[in-house]
Amino acid sequence: MTTESIGTGRVVVRSAGEGSMTWAMGSLFEHLAGADDTGGLIGLALVTQPPGFATPFHVHTHEAEFFYLLDGRISYRAGEEHFELTAGSFIHLPRGVPHAFRIRGPHPARFLAGATPGGLMDLYDEVGITAAERRLPGEDGQPMDVEIAKWNEIGPRYGLTVVGPPIPE
Repeated sequence: MTTESIGTGRVVVRSAGEGSMTWAMGSLFEHLAGADDTGGLIGLALVTQPPGFATPFHVHTHEAEFFYLLDGRISYRAGEEHFELTAGSFIHLPRGVPHAFRIRGPHPARFLAGATPGGLMDLYDEVGITAAERRLPGEDGQPMDVEIAKWNEIGPRYGLTVVGPPIPE
């Protein structure tokens, strides 16, 4: 990699509670660093998702993703492999690997979610809404039918393609 291909971001420091927040997918995304901050290199968010939440089996064609689980339990499918993640687990998903996950147990999961390059985090802002408070959304969140329509419209611009159903309960 040449220095010309390395981003020209800036120093980013976020104290607890300082990042912008988005409610998307019934979840809270606390933005720590985005593509604009890092010269496009990474996007990073602290994510809180409710028990039972599940993504469809999907693939990203623009970026690799990585997750570090702080609290909770997550069942993860990456390609044909299945993993059970607990607090302290890390997973890296190369670009193009279809994947899905489901939050397990009675408590929300909290994890650091990152993407490289960093533009994927902007997708959550486009389909979600600004969080009114630092918590999971309730009735004040966006109706799921409205959000799903946005995912279907906007997701392909970010290289997101749904390829199958969520992990069963």
